[in-house]
Amino acid sequence: MSVLRSVLRLAAPLPKVEQYERFLFLGPHPDDIEIGAGATAAKLAAAGKEVTFLICIDGRYGLEHAPEGTTPEELAEFRKAEAIAAAKTLGVEDVRFLGLCDGGFYDVDELLRGVARVIGETKPQLIFAPDPDVSSECHVDHRRVGECAKRLAFFAPFAEIMARYGAQSAPVEALAFYMTAKPDRFVETRGLLQRQLDAIFGCHKSQFPQNCADAKSISLYLRLRSADFGVRALCGAAEGFRVLGRTQMHCLPEAGR
Repeated sequence: MSVLRSVLRLAAPLPKVEQYERFLFLGPHPDDIEIGAGATAAKLAAAGKEVTFLICIDGRYGLEHAPEGTTPEELAEFRKAEAIAAAKTLGVEDVRFLGLCDGGFYDVDELLRGVARVIGETKPQLIFAPDPDVSSECHVDHRRVGECAKRLAFFAPFAEIMARYGAQSAPVEALAFYMTAKPDRFVETRGLLQRQLDAIFGCHKSQFPQNCADAKSISLYLRLRSADFGVRALCGAAEGFRVLGRTQMHCLPEAGR
């Protein structure tokens, strides 16, 4: 780490995820929040924090493991019900949907306006979203939702700007990117991995049917990730995030990761 970055980390430390009271988790599709940050969501909900899930895209084209003959429209409804059940498994009751079409078939402005509206309604202090800057990410919905989070998190406190999106302002203080290659903040999640796995594989059955190879590989990945982040955080298990406070969101690249 350069001397400048070290000094800036002291002058403008990264926010701690658990210090806030209100959280908005943005999921591109049903199941993404659970995979990317499910244990953290469960921990925050159990601590009495205000937690909202917003599922932006309907996942209608994830038909690989759906029952034969299922239409995209039917799958979108199945996945909505699965997302609500999975959130409840994690202790989250407030689950919202934009219902935009899977595969990038929507106007990005519609995504921005929909997310902005929910930010204004729920007034989160911290927003979780998939990291849009991961070089290997190929899914347009993941990249767009992450970029949307970056754009709106910074503008959220500005009433005049949010009004242009048809939304109220909100006191957003930080962003936490999940599914990131460069985590710099960790949340201890000992004892919560099984609840995360139950939310994913016990509820999202249209995506992970019993004995599905994808389920086995993702389960192993999550176990290894939890242990690896736990070692980095000097605790038994953890989830990792790339975190930006308001200082790191603008003009000071050395202060972030």
